[in-house]
Amino acid sequence: MNKKVTFSDIAKYTNVSKMTVSRYFNDPGSLTPETKGKIEKALKELNYKSNKVAKILANGRSEFIGIIIPELFFDYYSQVLNEILTTYNDFNYKFLVFAGNHDQELEKKYIEELLAYQVEGLIILSYTLPSEVLKEYNIPIVTIEREDQYVTSINTNNYLGAQLAAEHLIQDQCDILININSFVRENVPAYDRIRGFEDTCRQNQIPCKIIQKNFKNDYDVTYELLDSVYRHLESEYSNKRKGVFLSNDNYANIFLNILIKNKKQIPEEYEIIGFDNTISKESIIPITTVAQNIQKIARSAVEELKEQIESKDSEKKSEIRHVIIDPQLIIRGTTGRNSYTAE
Repeated sequence: MNKKVTFSDIAKYTNVSKMTVSRYFNDPGSLTPETKGKIEKALKELNYKSNKVAKILANGRSEFIGIIIPELFFDYYSQVLNEILTTYNDFNYKFLVFAGNHDQELEKKYIEELLAYQVEGLIILSYTLPSEVLKEYNIPIVTIEREDQYVTSINTNNYLGAQLAAEHLIQDQCDILININSFVRENVPAYDRIRGFEDTCRQNQIPCKIIQKNFKNDYDVTYELLDSVYRHLESEYSNKRKGVFLSNDNYANIFLNILIKNKKQIPEEYEIIGFDNTISKESIIPITTVAQNIQKIARSAVEELKEQIESKDSEKKSEIRHVIIDPQLIIRGTTGRNSYTAE
């Protein structure tokens, strides 16, 4: 096993003091170019590996960010997480990730654990703890797509997304517009996927129906609930062309499978629009969807958190900000007039 290279080894190799070597790592601007060059050469020749723990103890900066996600049932969360992780090369933050599984006490335990690791900030996608509770941790925090009254947040313009979906279904001359969603509190950004849809239908004098179900993070339960919705729509609107807007791509994909299983013509009998643009293009019929800009959402979250961290270091008060990012409608095979029929 190779011997671990210490500051003493570097000092001896370069014929400078240990204090000078320490200054190279913690205050390099105080050294002459000649001295820095000598130490850099020694580090390379001695194959020195940086001691991150020692660096944390020396300057109090861990460069770790904690992330709490609700779960990974929805592809949206895994894609946001992946995009956050890819920011390492630009911001040099490392990430510790926990899945809260909608358990408030468990999430509090995870946050305490992250604070014990001296994380510099938190990115919260979970919606279990109120923002009023989060702010009391007195640490830089950015939330994504959740209630955010007391903290900085990054959210999609959900109202615009729902408006785009409804307008597209109206333009395609659907007879009845249906919004399928879970039960969402009105102070959560995603509620605007209902509000924007209803308002657009009302303004255009188009009949619409909002269907909310107690969906669980389980495929079988979700399938059963969406199958019951399908049977209700067949009974209630049998002779009408139905435009269905679902709150995420996972639900849209399951609903599409149910329609295909029942040999429905798509989009002649049913038009489908999802939300988020995660798995919609991978469906057996690529699904029209409201695309969230996941890359921008993730990067904006890290940028906002970095600003808070730097403001804290400089003792400047950081303002609470709510960043809104516009989505776009991506039209695919489940809307329009090109018919797909299951054999």
